[in-house]
Amino acid sequence: YGKRHGTREARLPTKILWIRRTRVLRRLLKKYRDSKKIDKHLYHELYMRVKGNVFKNKRVLMEAVHKEKAEKLREKTIADQFEARRSKNKAARERKANRREERILLGAAVEAQAAKPVPTQVPPKPAPKARK
Repeated sequence: YGKRHGTREARLPTKILWIRRTRVLRRLLKKYRDSKKIDKHLYHELYMRVKGNVFKNKRVLMEAVHKEKAEKLREKTIADQFEARRSKNKAARERKANRREERILLGAAVEAQAAKPVPTQVPPKPAPKARK
């Protein structure tokens, strides 16, 4: 390293590298937010993680964005399936209750009808045959 004068920090301070990297990542986040690829909540979460030195470069940040979006989509589909199952079960419970009520009402009507004395017609006995 014959021609180098000054330490690595003196030649290119890590602060400058930090500023460059942070600006690049923040610019990418703003671009994604403006193009509606991420919503404001995800933007804020990722912005704070950029500030906290979680992502070392743009590629890692983009991978994190795709991963978060896939996770949100997965959670949404699971929630939709759960909601569909709940509504289906609720409808089935209502149908079952309605059938039970109808059966009870029908049973009460049959019992009331059975309790009434129904006049039964006795068929007249045939006249005895005349003996010769």
